[in-house]
Amino acid sequence: MKKLVFAIFYILTGLSAILATRTVSTYLDNNDLNRLQKVFADGLQSNDLQSIYYSTLNIEVTNPKEKELLCKKIVEAHTDSKLNNFEKDFYLIAANKNLHCAEKIPESILSKVYAAFKNDVGTIQEVYFRFISHKLLGVQVDEDAIKKIALKLQEVLKKEDTLINLGYSFNLAAEMGEAASFVAKRVEDAIAQADEVDGKMLQFEGGLSITALVINGAISVDKVNNKPIPMSALQAEKFANYFLSRRSVQTPKGAHVLIEALKSLNSVKDITPLCIKIFGNKQLPSNSPELSIAVVDLLGKPVSPVPKNIYGKVMLKKDRSLLAEKVEFVAKSSDKTIFSANLLRYKPVRGIYTIDITAENTYTQQYTFKILGRAKVESLEISVAETSAVSTIKKYNANYPNTLSEKLSADATQKFSLKAIIIDDDTNKPLTVHQSFVRLLNKITGEEVIFIADQDSSRAYKVDIDIGTRAGDFNFKSGEYEISLIIGDAFLSNSLQWHIANIDLQFQQDHKDAKKQAIRTALPEIIHQFRVPEKRPPRFVSDIFTGLCLTPLVLLFILWGKLGINISNFNLAPSTIGFHLGFGSILTLFAVFWWKLNMFQTLRLLIPIAIVTFLSGNRLLRRIYSQRVSKQSSGAALS
Repeated sequence: MKKLVFAIFYILTGLSAILATRTVSTYLDNNDLNRLQKVFADGLQSNDLQSIYYSTLNIEVTNPKEKELLCKKIVEAHTDSKLNNFEKDFYLIAANKNLHCAEKIPESILSKVYAAFKNDVGTIQEVYFRFISHKLLGVQVDEDAIKKIALKLQEVLKKEDTLINLGYSFNLAAEMGEAASFVAKRVEDAIAQADEVDGKMLQFEGGLSITALVINGAISVDKVNNKPIPMSALQAEKFANYFLSRRSVQTPKGAHVLIEALKSLNSVKDITPLCIKIFGNKQLPSNSPELSIAVVDLLGKPVSPVPKNIYGKVMLKKDRSLLAEKVEFVAKSSDKTIFSANLLRYKPVRGIYTIDITAENTYTQQYTFKILGRAKVESLEISVAETSAVSTIKKYNANYPNTLSEKLSADATQKFSLKAIIIDDDTNKPLTVHQSFVRLLNKITGEEVIFIADQDSSRAYKVDIDIGTRAGDFNFKSGEYEISLIIGDAFLSNSLQWHIANIDLQFQQDHKDAKKQAIRTALPEIIHQFRVPEKRPPRFVSDIFTGLCLTPLVLLFILWGKLGINISNFNLAPSTIGFHLGFGSILTLFAVFWWKLNMFQTLRLLIPIAIVTFLSGNRLLRRIYSQRVSKQSSGAALS
C-alpha cells in the first residue's frame, strides 16, 4: 500500500513537471554573495565557536596576526561554549584545521574523540560529529566501529526516523560509503515529508537548517551510491525557491548551509532549475528595443553546457495580440550569461508586453516588460485676448524645443490660453499622457503657479487662464513669468519640460499692498478650552435650600424632646454598637462628601463601612426577632 501511495505521488509529480518551468526568477547574485561574505567576516569577529567555524569555511585568513588571535580565540570559545561536547569538539578541530593553527588540539579533547566508538555509540548526531572529527584528524575508524555505526543507523531508521535524524543519517552514510548504502533507500520517504508553501516552495519543518541538512545529505548519499535522487524537477524548483527566499540570513551557519544547498541542487543536472531573468529595469525605448536576459544557475554562474536555443514569444498584454512568434536570443557577454534579442524589426508600440521565454525546449519562464514611446509636440499655440469683449486675439506659435524670442504681456482684463497637440513619435497619432501641466515661474521670486492641461475633444491639451480671476493664485505679484510645458508618463522615454516663452503679467492690485499669505508656516496653536461652568445661584438661595433640607432632622429632635426617647431595649452587644456606629458613619461620610470629597473618594470609604453596617444590622435584626418570638411564646405559656 505504501509503495502504491508513493507511485501515485511521483506520477502526479511527474505530470506536473511536464508543465513546470524548471526555472526560477532569481538567483544568488553578487550583492547577495557580498552581503553573505560580510556575515562571515562578522562571524570571525564574534566569540561564538560555531560562527567562527562556518566563517573559516568561507573566508581564508591570510594575516598571520589575525590567524594567531583566532587560534587562541577558538580554544577560549570552546571552553565557554554551551554546545554538546561532541559538537563543540568538532568545531574546534575543524576550525583549527581551517586556520592551520600551530597550536595542537588538547589531549583531553583528542582522547574523547578517539574513545568515541570503543564502547556503545551515542545518538546519530553524536556519531556524525565524532565520525567527521576522526576524518579531520586523519584517524581511520576501525571495522568494529563501522559495524556499530551501521547497526545504529538501522536502529534509528526503524524507530527514531525524525527529520533531523534522517538528515544526519544521510550525511553520515555519504561519508561511510558502501557500509551504509542501505540508508539511501530512505531518501524517497524523507523528501515526501516536505511541506509545500503557497504552491511555490517546499521546505521541511524546522526551517533552513533542517531543510539544507536533509537535501544536502540526500543528494550526497545518492551520488556516493550511484543512485538517481528520487526528486522531480518540479520539487527541485520548489526547494530552490525556498532556499532563495532565505537569502537574507544573518548567521554564518545559515549563510553557509544556504550556499551549500544551492550548490547541491546545481550538481543534479537532470532536475536542477535554471534562472532566466530579464536583465535591466524591464523598460525598453521604442527606438532601440533590445531585450536582454540572464541565463544562469542558482549561484549566478554560467550554465554548462551553454544553452544554444533560446527563443521568446512576445504578445501585447492588453489584448494578447501577437507581436513576434519566435524571437531568438543570442549570447551577448563573453561568459555566456547574458543573451539579447532586438525587437526593432517588429516595430513595437508603447505599452506592456508579455514574453514567454523557452531555452532548449525545456526551461520556460514568463515576464512582462514595457515599451516606452517618445512624445513629440506637433504644434503649440499661445493666445492673449480681452476677457469681456470680442477683440483681436494675439496668437503666437512655438516650435519645440525653441523659446519664443518675443516677450508676451497680459493684464487683469485679459486671458491667456495655451493649446498643444502631443503625438506619439512612432505612430504620429495624438497621445494621451498621465501628466500634463503648464507652469508659470516668477523670474524674480522663484515662486511658481502650476495649471493642469486637460485634453479636449480633439485630443489637444488646453489651458485657459483668466488673469484677473486667477490673480490670487499669483499673490497679485506682477512681473515677468516663464511659461513652461511639462509632459510626463510612465510609458515615455523622453518626458519633457519645455520653456515656451516669457510673459509680463500686470495685476490691478500690486503685490506689495496685497495681504501676505503664509506659505508652509506654522498654524496658530490650538489651545483646548473646557466648557465654562454655568453661573451659580446667589448665596441666599443656597442657604434657604440647605435649611429646607435640614428641616426633617430639626423636627426629629423636637419630637424626641416632647415625646421622650425609649432606650430600654438598647444593649451593648457588638452588633448593636457596630450597626449604629456604621449608620452614623455613613451619614457623616455623606456630609463630608457634600462638603469636600468627590464621588470616587466617597465610594472608596463607603464600601468597607457599608459591609460592616450590613453585617451588624443583619445580626441585630435577627437578635431582636428572636427576643420577640421568645416573649410571645412565654406569654402564651402563662395564659
